[in-house]
Amino acid sequence: MARRVDLDGAAHLELVQGVALLHPEDAVLEAMLRGWRAQQTSRGLRAKTIAGRERVVRRFVGFTNDYPWNWQPAQVDEWMTELVSARRMSLSALRSYQGALRQFGDFLIDSRYGWLAECQQRFGTHPVQICHEWNTITHLSEYEGRPGNRPFSREELQRLFDFADAQVEEALRGKRKGVLAAYRDATLFKVIYGWGLRRREAAMLDLTDFHPNPAAPQFGRYGLLAVRYGKAMRGQPPQRRTVATVMDWAVEAVDDYLRNVRPLFGFPDHPALWVTERGGRIRVGDINDRFHRYCQELGLPAELNPHCLRHSYVTHLIEDGADPTFVQHQVGHRWGSTTGGYTGVSGDFMNTMLRRALQPALAPHQEARS
Repeated sequence: MARRVDLDGAAHLELVQGVALLHPEDAVLEAMLRGWRAQQTSRGLRAKTIAGRERVVRRFVGFTNDYPWNWQPAQVDEWMTELVSARRMSLSALRSYQGALRQFGDFLIDSRYGWLAECQQRFGTHPVQICHEWNTITHLSEYEGRPGNRPFSREELQRLFDFADAQVEEALRGKRKGVLAAYRDATLFKVIYGWGLRRREAAMLDLTDFHPNPAAPQFGRYGLLAVRYGKAMRGQPPQRRTVATVMDWAVEAVDDYLRNVRPLFGFPDHPALWVTERGGRIRVGDINDRFHRYCQELGLPAELNPHCLRHSYVTHLIEDGADPTFVQHQVGHRWGSTTGGYTGVSGDFMNTMLRRALQPALAPHQEARS
C-alpha cells in the first residue's frame, strides 16, 4: 500500500472520511473532478484549460452513462466513432479529447492520490487507464491543419488589400456609416500579414505594443512589435514574443491609421489598437466576418480564412530568401517543422530552386558545349 500523501487532489482531502454518502457514486465522481482541478491548479495550468478538460470528461461520463472506476478502453473507441460520424470532428480535436481522458486516467491511477484504494474500498473495483497507444490517435503528420489553410498568392493578396481599401472609398462616396470600421479592418488585415500574426494576437494588440528597433531605424517607432497574447502551450499562460518589422509598406499603413483614423473613433484612453465605434475592443469573430465577406465578394475560395494571411507571411518571406530559422522565430513556432507546414511556395520559386540545385551538375556540360 502506498503511503498517504497530502497532495492537492488527494482522495482523503476531497472526501470526508467516516461519513456515509447518500449517493456515493455521484459524490465520489464529483470529488474526483474536484481533486483533478486542484491537482492541475497546483501545476500552474490556466483555469480555461482545466475547465475544458473537465468538460471532456463530463461528456464522456454522459456518453458511457457510467463511472470512471467502471470505464473500459472499448468505450473510448465507441465515443471516437460517434464524434467522427455525428460531429465530423477533426483529428486534432479527437486527439485533444483523448489527451484529456488520458490525463484524467493518469491522475486516478496514481497511487499517491489515493483514488485507487478509495474506489476499491467503496465499490470493489478501481479505475484503470483506458487510453493507450493502440486505441488513440498518434501524431504522425507534421502538419494536420485544414487543407484549405493555404497561403494567398501574391496576386490574390493584392486583390484582397485593394478591395478592402476600395470599401473605404465607396463608403466615403456614398456617405455611409462604417467608414472608420472599414478603414480599421483594411489596416488590420495588412498588419496580420505584415507581421505574421494569429487573429487573437492581432485583436489583442495595444497602442503601446510597437517599439523602435535600433537595428532598423528606418521603421521609426514601428521597428518591433510586442505580441503578448501568443498561442498558449499545454495550459500555460499566453506566450510572448517580439516580431521584427520587415515590410516598409505595412509600417506606412499602420502609421497612417494611427495618425489619421484611430483618433476619429474617440476613446483616447482606451489601450486597444483596434477599437469598435462603441468603444470596445474588436473581437476575433468580427475579423472573421469581414474577411469572409470580402473573400466571397472577390470570388476567392470559401476555405480561405484570416489565418491564411499568416501562412502567406511565412511563404513569402521564404520565397524572398529569408532564413527559415528567422521566420520560425518571427511567427513563434517552437519547431521548424511547424513553420515548414505553413510554407506553400509558388511554382516559380520551386523552379528557381530546382535550377539552382541542378546548376552544379549542368555546369560541366555547359562548359563542354562552349
